[in-house]
Amino acid sequence: MENQKQSGGLPLKDIDEHIAYLRSQLTQNTECGTTHYNLAVALMGKKEYDEAESVLHDALECSPSLAEAYVLLGGLCLQRKDLEGCLRFNKYAIKARVGFAEGYGNIAFVLLQQCVGTDPVEDAKKIDEAIKMLKKAIIHNSKFVQAFTTLGTAYFMKGFIKEAIEANKEAVKIQPDFPIAHNNLAVAYFELKDYKKAIEHCDKAVESGYDIPKELLDELEPHR
Repeated sequence: MENQKQSGGLPLKDIDEHIAYLRSQLTQNTECGTTHYNLAVALMGKKEYDEAESVLHDALECSPSLAEAYVLLGGLCLQRKDLEGCLRFNKYAIKARVGFAEGYGNIAFVLLQQCVGTDPVEDAKKIDEAIKMLKKAIIHNSKFVQAFTTLGTAYFMKGFIKEAIEANKEAVKIQPDFPIAHNNLAVAYFELKDYKKAIEHCDKAVESGYDIPKELLDELEPHR
């Protein structure tokens, strides 16, 4: 069995040693924003989120243009279901680095999460803004597969099914086994009553390990 690994790629048994090394580096140079950032990533690998948050702020104090640190702070906010905080930090990220595709993509994701159906007019504005952000993300990173799938979701929410299909097909071109794209295509083709293609992409999503909603599986079963 392979060693279990944390998000930064280090085996869990080595994280403490890595953290100790980074702390020793900081005693020699407390003003290195990158070292603070790497320490925060390691701490997050151990799920020590509160300390990681403090260290990320230290990183930004040393390196205000470190866009990745803002994104991680946004991720911590998302973990706490603080959508406004996540949105705020990702806006800081794209100000810190113009053209930072991940920041644009995260802003769009949060905007779509904020669409809860209580105010259709406001929801429509957020969806349009999300599409704008995602197009910027794709301009700056044409291989950003998650941006294409999120764009497909935004189009689907607007009722633009064909546009949603095209966006997810672009994702599949980049990563043929990307399960979310196949799930989204299954849903979109089902909406168009193209059951053959819906089943094809549903099966591909399942093969990639995606947990297809039972409702969709049940709806497709009579068409197999």
